[in-house]
Amino acid sequence: MTSILVACVGNIFNGDDAFGVEVARRLAQITLPEGVQVVDFGIRGIDLTYALMDGYDAVILVDVAQRGETPGVVSIVEPEFVEEGELSPEDLALSPHDLDPAKVLRLVSALGGSCQRVLLVACEPLTFGGEEGVMGLSKPVTAAVGVAAETIEELIGGMLVA
Repeated sequence: MTSILVACVGNIFNGDDAFGVEVARRLAQITLPEGVQVVDFGIRGIDLTYALMDGYDAVILVDVAQRGETPGVVSIVEPEFVEEGELSPEDLALSPHDLDPAKVLRLVSALGGSCQRVLLVACEPLTFGGEEGVMGLSKPVTAAVGVAAETIEELIGGMLVA
């Protein structure tokens, strides 16, 4: 059986950064196939690192990413892994109050973890709320939550067939 982790990340106090958290809520309302686990990691990078060491066949990360698109655009990105010899100590340092998916993936690789397939379902943000922060997603990112959930369902379907 294929095991798939849908790892949703984000900070609910920083506006559109809560995108992954909201996608996790949306996915919790539907029945997903056996072997698929959806987890809201929030900003807990160390917890995500340990989860990625559990030997999943595939991982779908869900987060915002500034890629120069129109706010609310959902993209599927296949992250590139850094070779172990190219890592510096700064590449592996995790903050307990911030989650950088790229650093998590580098740390997992350095610790010997692996996953056959890692994808990022990313949404272009509009705002993080500045110094004060802000609760709630912007309108374009709110509209993208459903699009992302449907995209994730399609990706899961394709992974289970392959």
